[in-house]
Amino acid sequence: MIALSLAEAAKAVDGTLDAADPDALITGAVVTDNRKIEPGGLFVCVLGERVDGHDFAAKAVADGAVAVLATRPVGVPAILVDDVVVALGRLARAVVARAPQAALVGLTGSSGKTSTKDLIAQVLSVAGETVYATGNANNEIGHPLTALRITPTTRHLVMEMGARHKGDIEYLTGITPPTVGLVLNIGTAHVGEFGSKEGIAEAKGEMVEALSADGVAVLNADDPLVRAMSSRTKARVVLFGESSDAHIRATDVRLDATGRPQFTLSTPAGSAPVQLRLYGEHHVSNALAAAAVAVELGMPVDRVAEALGEAGALSRWRMEVVDRADGLTVVNDAYNANPESMRAALRALATMAGKGPERRRTWAVLGEMRELGEDSFDEHDAIGRLAVRLDITKLVAVGGREAARMELGARNEGSWGEESVLVSDADAAIELLRSQVRPGDVVLVKASRSVGLEKVAEALLADGAAK
Repeated sequence: MIALSLAEAAKAVDGTLDAADPDALITGAVVTDNRKIEPGGLFVCVLGERVDGHDFAAKAVADGAVAVLATRPVGVPAILVDDVVVALGRLARAVVARAPQAALVGLTGSSGKTSTKDLIAQVLSVAGETVYATGNANNEIGHPLTALRITPTTRHLVMEMGARHKGDIEYLTGITPPTVGLVLNIGTAHVGEFGSKEGIAEAKGEMVEALSADGVAVLNADDPLVRAMSSRTKARVVLFGESSDAHIRATDVRLDATGRPQFTLSTPAGSAPVQLRLYGEHHVSNALAAAAVAVELGMPVDRVAEALGEAGALSRWRMEVVDRADGLTVVNDAYNANPESMRAALRALATMAGKGPERRRTWAVLGEMRELGEDSFDEHDAIGRLAVRLDITKLVAVGGREAARMELGARNEGSWGEESVLVSDADAAIELLRSQVRPGDVVLVKASRSVGLEKVAEALLADGAAK
């Protein structure tokens, strides 16, 4: 991070020093896990559900922390504040303000945020030092921790922002005021929290409201609720998508035999062919969003296209494709699920099956999609029906009532019979698959994160390694 004295840090967070040298410098990482402390770092004593960070303050200092951020004296050098999470955000804001050379990119959306953040980061890294979150550190703790990694030579800071309540994105953009604000899509993820897609759009639109007149709002031209956000910003608007009036467009979209997209990237500055390494047509929209950001930040189109083609999946369990030695392919997309991402994953699976006499058997091992509110049963029913329409060989629905509704939807859509089955949990799914999959099959595993279906994918891969 950019070095601060303890006195400067205390002033930034409206805190007081306790048993601390005001001239001592914070030169290492700011962390909430004392196991990750490094010399010169700052340890943040967060009060969690199971542990209190204050209990690890002495250990953090013994391991090299210059001080801790705490709400009470802990017998070691500390910056004392009323609320460590609020103070963490204030500290990040102060540090980011010391890096005016960095372009700040903020992005949000109902699905695809982490994959798109990873794409943007990999493309921008070609043009200069880029700081971005690993995984989906997109809340009031992970967000400032990422921002605090900025350095005097950072050219780009790429920040994914999540929202579970109205005002969440407004708060996060206050920590890292975006130069470029991107909204990917409005879907049904968290509709149980917001009540409707319009309610979700109201919250996600806080991203473009945070932009100044000198900023750029990058909006999905193919999503009416996102496109409408152009009226909520003072910034210049850039549209991406497959719509004819999009500034950054994809034409000639197609999938290769493995389900990886190819398309022509068209921009006002020229066009270039793109071949993605990622699986699924839904990544075309993500790639266009990344291209729009990169072009707006000055990268040439051909360089953007090349960087997109070299970018891989940085975050685990997001269309993670692994081939076993015996030819079984496991697609681990178990990090999260909502109706939009579930449909995209199923379509990718169908493409990976191939055609003709060499067509591979496909398995969709699907668990519950959570936080869908009153539409939950209908959405699960629709996913089951889609699996039939896409000619997936077998649906394995995992879980309780929602999974049962998914399996029922499949049976009601066609005469599947043994082609769909309901099992109680991940262990039951593993037992079924072990007895029935064979070399050459493709197995997709997907559900909301809390279901824990990554266990299924890991078991199948472990089986392959053992043979």
